[in-house]
Amino acid sequence: MHEALHQLLACADSVILGKRTQIRLAVCCLLAKGHLLIEDIPGVGKTTLSHALAHLFGLGYQRIQFTSDILPADIMGSAVFDSRQNSFSFRQGPLFNQMILADEINRATPKAQSALLEAMEERQVTVEGQTYPLPEPFFVIATQNPSYQIGTFPLPESQLDRFLMRIELGYPSRQAERELLIGQPRHRLIKNLPVYLPAEQLAALQHEVAGVHVAPALLDYVLAIIDFTRHCDDYPCGLSPRAGLSLLAAAKAWALMDQRGAVLPEDVQAVLPAVAGHRLSPGGRDSGATVAPILRQVAVL
Repeated sequence: MHEALHQLLACADSVILGKRTQIRLAVCCLLAKGHLLIEDIPGVGKTTLSHALAHLFGLGYQRIQFTSDILPADIMGSAVFDSRQNSFSFRQGPLFNQMILADEINRATPKAQSALLEAMEERQVTVEGQTYPLPEPFFVIATQNPSYQIGTFPLPESQLDRFLMRIELGYPSRQAERELLIGQPRHRLIKNLPVYLPAEQLAALQHEVAGVHVAPALLDYVLAIIDFTRHCDDYPCGLSPRAGLSLLAAAKAWALMDQRGAVLPEDVQAVLPAVAGHRLSPGGRDSGATVAPILRQVAVL
């Protein structure tokens, strides 16, 4: 499975050019059973990345376009009256898939955004008092446009905290963009991608992540980082216990991706900006700037 994971990452690199770190972070998030938020301008490959990962892992995939008029029922589903049975039956919405792309999530109203809260945290939805489990694995990749763009509704802190990681793709390098311009269309490449790690093997890797060893000294290192954020004047609020659990889970997944059975400080440092950035600034804005003090502190811990 580890060799298949290595091949999967290499294959993803050939589709999403010049974004190896972001691809590794996205896969790391999936292995840690988290959810991923991608914030960037339109057209840099956010949808392509999610579609490619769904193919490489062989997961059921559904894209939900969030707009200002979308309703929770459009996402979760609703009760529909069956005249033949003279009763209501539940019709599943697009949320009932293994990988969900919540595209431009911050163009929807807060009411529609909150429809994802229970699904992301509990992996279930409740409609008309009835609870329905979601498929396993269940992975949400949400994209959002920068807050300065027209027609956006900033995600509240409670919603941001449901995302284990937040990343940006950014513009490609000149060489990568040259290859992109002369190469095949990305959607055509994605259609031909093989399945490297089907759902059963992905579940096994996720179980392996939970068993990655964390030494007491490494745990003290993570606690020192969390404590620093709570006493640093640069942050209005420090990292919560949930954020600490997310940081540790992501570090375990990163260690597993490097085929190690124990977490090193370098693993924590690798995932820290993606895990902490959107949690340390109001509305998740300017995360790169707000993480800078903690990264300087990490160097001396």
